[in-house]
Amino acid sequence: MARSSSKDAQDLFRALWSAYAATPANLKVPLFPLSKLNSALFFLTPLLLFFQIIDLYVLYAVCTALIQVVYMALVGSFPFNSFLSGILSCVGTAVLAVCLRIQVNKENKEFKDLAPERAFADFVLCNLVLHLVIMNFLG
Repeated sequence: MARSSSKDAQDLFRALWSAYAATPANLKVPLFPLSKLNSALFFLTPLLLFFQIIDLYVLYAVCTALIQVVYMALVGSFPFNSFLSGILSCVGTAVLAVCLRIQVNKENKEFKDLAPERAFADFVLCNLVLHLVIMNFLG
């Protein structure tokens, strides 16, 4: 595997900056997203409410996983199976929601023929299987 050098990193930053500069002004995300959090979170996604809800759901699942990790670090991990089940539930749910978002997006050419109802049915079925496995793991 070839090692990357500082020149590679500079070329990457230069390419990213030129791509950002070529973006039309109405599509640009601010370079300092903390100052405009609302536009940074929802500006690049289509203005459909469904995508924003999925994004918030993924954010909620990730934040819940982080809270569980912080709690485990502070209090301890006595029922370790419970900790693992909680983390796997949050991460698995977030991954399935991202997959749903990818499948429902009409700009994605891979899933162009897939109906949104079918994608949502897959999401529900996979969540059911995921949580059955997690409940089994709890013991």
